[in-house]
Amino acid sequence: MEFNTLLFSIENGIATITVNRPDKMNALNKDVITDLSKAFDEVYTNKEIRSVILTGAGPKAFVAGADISEFLSLDAAGGSSLGRIGQEEVFNKIENCPKPVVAAVNGFALGGGCELAMACHFRLASDNARFGQPEVNLGLIPGYGGTQRLTSLVGKGRAMELCMSSRMVDANEAMTIGLVNHVATADTLLEKTIEILNTINTKSPMALSKVIDAVNHAGTANGFENEIKLFGECFGTADMKEGVTAFMEKRKAVFTGE
Repeated sequence: MEFNTLLFSIENGIATITVNRPDKMNALNKDVITDLSKAFDEVYTNKEIRSVILTGAGPKAFVAGADISEFLSLDAAGGSSLGRIGQEEVFNKIENCPKPVVAAVNGFALGGGCELAMACHFRLASDNARFGQPEVNLGLIPGYGGTQRLTSLVGKGRAMELCMSSRMVDANEAMTIGLVNHVATADTLLEKTIEILNTINTKSPMALSKVIDAVNHAGTANGFENEIKLFGECFGTADMKEGVTAFMEKRKAVFTGE
């Protein structure tokens, strides 16, 4: 597929989606949102794709926020529409993707960039990465799920502080507070991400999709019931029969995603 603002490639079942506006610090604008929506439509439907890396072009930024030049023309209704479209077309689509999506955060992940990373199922960061929600400096709050996902990841108190102070955290602090899973050098970030996904890609696609669904409902009123339902559904899959049979036969399972 071809995009105006993204690079898109597939290798060994891993799709790499790169926000490609390095001259603008990969800032989100309407074109990026449109391209990301199309890219994840492809992820959902392309059977060749088992998992996804989301990253930014160049060494300076993953995504250094939204394109602020678009903001001054918006009123309250326009701002709400901007947030809703982004959530429905991109951020929720990433979070609910049935295939694992991992952010490889190189450099700044601020505002919408931090929110984009948090929409992924987990995050790796280069040692020069910086995370933050600086929207209060503009008289705004996060509008792409930042208050909700940050609270889920780091807790209410830390989320309150980070959103109210606009303080940036470096990669090591981000790992300490649970915002990222691993820190690597800039040179090894993609290599480490691919290593983890190569392991994940050997597992049952059916089970992985249900893990994503179950974990996304953790802490909700129906979280336990949803887990029970998904657990039961696994017993009706060919992947479960193959996994159990392979275990009993002391061999590696060959999953088909059925």
